[in-house]
Amino acid sequence: MKRLLYELTESFRIAFAQIRANKLRSVLTALGVIIGIVAVTLMGTAIRGIDTGFTKSLAMLGDDVLYVQKWPWGGVEDWWNYANRPPIRPEDADKLNHIIEQTPNSLLEVAVPVSARGNSVKAGENKVSGVFTIGTTADYGRLISADFSEGRLFNDTEAAGGRPVCVLGFDVAEALFQNRSSIDQTVMIGGHPFTVIGVVAKQGSFLGLFSFDNQAILPLEAFRKYFSVRRGAEIRVKITDKTRVADAREELTGAMRRVRAQLPGERDNFNINEQGAFKAQLDPIKQGIALAGLFITGLSLFVGAIGIMNITFVSVKERTKEIGTRKALGARRRTILLQFLIEAVSICLIGGFVGLGLTYGLVLAVGAAFPAIPVEFSVSLVFISMAVSILTGIISGFAPAWGASRLDPVVALRYE
Repeated sequence: MKRLLYELTESFRIAFAQIRANKLRSVLTALGVIIGIVAVTLMGTAIRGIDTGFTKSLAMLGDDVLYVQKWPWGGVEDWWNYANRPPIRPEDADKLNHIIEQTPNSLLEVAVPVSARGNSVKAGENKVSGVFTIGTTADYGRLISADFSEGRLFNDTEAAGGRPVCVLGFDVAEALFQNRSSIDQTVMIGGHPFTVIGVVAKQGSFLGLFSFDNQAILPLEAFRKYFSVRRGAEIRVKITDKTRVADAREELTGAMRRVRAQLPGERDNFNINEQGAFKAQLDPIKQGIALAGLFITGLSLFVGAIGIMNITFVSVKERTKEIGTRKALGARRRTILLQFLIEAVSICLIGGFVGLGLTYGLVLAVGAAFPAIPVEFSVSLVFISMAVSILTGIISGFAPAWGASRLDPVVALRYE
């Protein structure tokens, strides 16, 4: 054991002496590993960022909310069957709530109608276009997990009476009032006056496609008074136990069939959507990105490994006489093998550390330039990168090191 420890120590000393003696060659050799490690860590960071952003986006949708809608989330082939369905009406939510109240130990807590459309919102000279405007009831507050940076949501009295009040998303309030309080200010939504009673705290966007901060929330009766709901609405149903989504979905299906007065055997004329549908659609995309990333990073590391193997063969040729002398003086094959193998691994480790440093700098730069992109440099990537570097060094350096250890000392000493 003591002999092995000495051989390892001596091999590291010789390896770093050779790296110092051939600085430029060592840097050029490590360049392939550096590129490969940067590719590995950037791909890992990107996949982790996608997962983080996806999880946060789904949390905004609510993992304890089911969506009763006319269309399913995702593509459909028999679209004509969905197009002929009757629209979801806000009144269906009242009937659904009545069924929930009459059902003992129901997994459904509350049904909230939501109608939506795009509008422009204006305050004085400032205007925001394309604001996602929704009309709903006071129970909407039981669905959302966001806090209010200012004010509150409308109450049951204001909702039932169709009071012209509204709650703005954070970005809308910021654009209209520019760091001033928006509470009790009047805004024009689609050309109609509404009094601001609340501002939702900043939430972010859903997969970069839709911003939860670019919205205005109105009482449903006020929404119906000023805007058309001919295309129908949707019903969002909060469930009591998020671990029993499948059971809650089955219960909701039965309740909705009663609301829609469907006969046994009839096909459902509504769809119940949940966040799992998005996950099912995005998982293949993430897997495709991961496979493409593995191919690119594997190719980069392969090129780097070939470079290290080539240089290690050159190093063996240059030091053939030295190998012969050491073997003539009693050096074991294991000692020679370790010497060249550790030299290859050392170059890979240096390349790995440099690659990690470059990746860390790039991640910081991307995070500073694009705060909305969820990038995160994890500690696990450091260990993965070091493991990949060591493995690359072992694989690329083994053949030259094995050849060096098998040299005949007499032949090696006569080598010119």
